[in-house]
Amino acid sequence: MFHTFAEFYDKSHPVTLFVLLVLSLYFLAVNWVFFYRLFSLNQWIAAENQSLESVLLGAYKIPDFAYLSHFTKSSPKLSTSLFDMATYSATKEATKGLVILSVIASTTPFIGLFGTVVSILSTFDHIGQASGTMNVIASGVSDALVATASGIFVAIFAYTYHQILKRKAFELTGLIRMQGDALLSKDL
Repeated sequence: MFHTFAEFYDKSHPVTLFVLLVLSLYFLAVNWVFFYRLFSLNQWIAAENQSLESVLLGAYKIPDFAYLSHFTKSSPKLSTSLFDMATYSATKEATKGLVILSVIASTTPFIGLFGTVVSILSTFDHIGQASGTMNVIASGVSDALVATASGIFVAIFAYTYHQILKRKAFELTGLIRMQGDALLSKDL
């Protein structure tokens, strides 16, 4: 395997290698953002589920660990405008990291394609300088397509992670909305 990687390294254009390095860093960033946000959103959802249960079971006060409690400390009564502001704030907090995933999902295929184009141009240059055989062409094109495949690979993960976190954020804001609606209906 190392021998194959060494051959790939020797034959590839420096721009293609740089593109693969950038895509590797993107892949690490995508995974870090996803798992960090997933664990924090899951903890937050569990806390809001517990808070919603207490409110639905008849509590007239929001538990201290619930997100809405931060907005009712100065005034114990939850108003509609205060509730709307809390919902907007929770949505903003819950969707952190989605922009990064969205940008990476949309740009990585183009970064990979850029590496492919540069590598194919390099292959055509080598064909023009020497008598190009089919082996030179096939080798150059196959090396070039690794960059495109890498870009698509990273984009698939970034897009999938984006959708999962978006759904978690929607679930979380729904829980907060249900708590606020339940409290507002009790006319606190």
